[in-house]
Amino acid sequence: MPKFLRIGVHQSNVSGYTSKAWCVRRVGSAVFLKWGAVEVQGAGDGRTVYWTRLPQEKTVRCGTVLRAQDYTKAAIARRRSHRYEPLIGPIELRRRSGERSAELKQALATILIVDIVGSTAKAAKLGDARWTKVMGHYYAAVRKELKSTRGKEVVTTGDGVLATFKAPASGIRCATAIQKAVRTLGLDIRVGLHAGEYSVSGGEMVGLAFHIGTRVAAKARAGEVLVSSAVRDLVAQSEIRFRDHGMHQLKGVPERWRLYRVED
Repeated sequence: MPKFLRIGVHQSNVSGYTSKAWCVRRVGSAVFLKWGAVEVQGAGDGRTVYWTRLPQEKTVRCGTVLRAQDYTKAAIARRRSHRYEPLIGPIELRRRSGERSAELKQALATILIVDIVGSTAKAAKLGDARWTKVMGHYYAAVRKELKSTRGKEVVTTGDGVLATFKAPASGIRCATAIQKAVRTLGLDIRVGLHAGEYSVSGGEMVGLAFHIGTRVAAKARAGEVLVSSAVRDLVAQSEIRFRDHGMHQLKGVPERWRLYRVED
């Protein structure tokens, strides 16, 4: 069964991140698909990939062998254009108990999500070599600011970063510092922050707080740092200035949320 791993240009020699895997197998006129979240340990030929949970599966019955062949070729071509690379070797169902961290670790923190605006267009304009160099500088800048503000990187997603902070003010300071740092690279980013409780399972964040943070970031425009009312209330006595960004319905999230823009 051909397998593919979604990977960012910066991740080829990195260990300990979560990503997505996709598998396809054709038997006669039927195509069998399998996909889901994975954890990658090790780098290069020595890496091992684990499903973080049971993968989803689907069977597509194409009617004829020719249609099934065409369907499979098209599906593989789409994945490769979405930064999937061929994956050699099996995808393990789970890590051995001695290797795994405790499942569903509860945590209360400020969640920061950084995303590059228009990354696909910029990558196409610059070409692979220049874009790889820019991304290297981008992640170096992000990690420098995370270190200086005591943020914890949780996962990278192609051109995005998800991190957590014990202190919400530190998360906001980190966000504004990253904004300034990446401007010299010609990149525009959007940032969202939310404070709440979440769980970590198999290296993957789960819980409503994570989804709210993602939706807050999606509401930000290029160059904006948006925070939820939960973050704003926690730093109400600080010198950080905010501008009311109005009430918003966050996709898939109950109720409406008031968001605030961080002012320089």
